[in-house]
Amino acid sequence: MRERPPDQPAQERWDRWMETPLTVMALVYLAAYAVRILGHHLPEFVKDLCLVLTFASWAVFLVDYVVRVRLSGLGLLRFVRHHFLDTVVVILPLLRPLRVVSVYDRMQRRHDKPRLTLYARVMTYAGMTAGLLGFAGALTVYHFEYQAPGATIRTFGDAVWWACATLATVGYGDVTPVTPMGRLTAVGIMGVGLALLGAVTGSFSSWLIQAFTREDEKGPPGNTPGAS
Repeated sequence: MRERPPDQPAQERWDRWMETPLTVMALVYLAAYAVRILGHHLPEFVKDLCLVLTFASWAVFLVDYVVRVRLSGLGLLRFVRHHFLDTVVVILPLLRPLRVVSVYDRMQRRHDKPRLTLYARVMTYAGMTAGLLGFAGALTVYHFEYQAPGATIRTFGDAVWWACATLATVGYGDVTPVTPMGRLTAVGIMGVGLALLGAVTGSFSSWLIQAFTREDEKGPPGNTPGAS
């Protein structure tokens, strides 16, 4: 029996319709999570409201994922293989803010000629990803570490410093997570940091090679092709 082809028009309409809600929900999740983690002295009803907002944002992402699976006509397993990042974003709350980067990428691709060059887009996406993941990772580590016995990450500033050092693959070791969840978060940020560093370094190196190649093709002044 032949597999039904994907309903591309329906998928495209749904994706466009959900761009703004998903972007808003990603930002709402990050803001609510930050207020809940950092607002130690806030009233309990404010913390409860933030918790409701985080679960509501997750519900919106889950509904979007289920609808996209149905509209794709691929089945769950094939959809997961073709949309791995979307699957991870639904499962891991830490990566939910990355939806903002995904939406920004789609908006750029709508133009026949993107506003930014390939190298600029790589660096822009890498910067946005590093900023969002660094902030979310710092919040997560701070949440699990600041009251743990023997912890060196006692303030949010310590967590931000640790996240920056980890994303940059420097690893000074002056502050380190000691809890299982903190260390698991560290492993994820290390992997992302290595991937981002490789992407930015490779893109910058490729740009330099192309720039030098164009200069070599021009040749020295006065030696234009066909000149006597």
